[in-house]
Amino acid sequence: MANQEDFIKEQQEKLGKRFRELRIAKGYTNYEQFAFEHRIPRAQYGRYEKGSDLRFSSLVKILKAMDISLEEFFKGM
Repeated sequence: MANQEDFIKEQQEKLGKRFRELRIAKGYTNYEQFAFEHRIPRAQYGRYEKGSDLRFSSLVKILKAMDISLEEFFKGM
């Protein structure tokens, strides 16, 4: 069971890193400004960049704000 939990945590951290990379590539040096401009709760978005679990609907909302498709997002991981 620990291996599965470790794997999940590792994947969540990869998602968070990818969010951060894309945000910075879009010119947002500050995650709070990105979240504010796209009406995403700032604390929630900050947790996502740190690797917290998220719902699929949240993922889709963030990717829409970044103007990137699911395919493009996962291609970069």
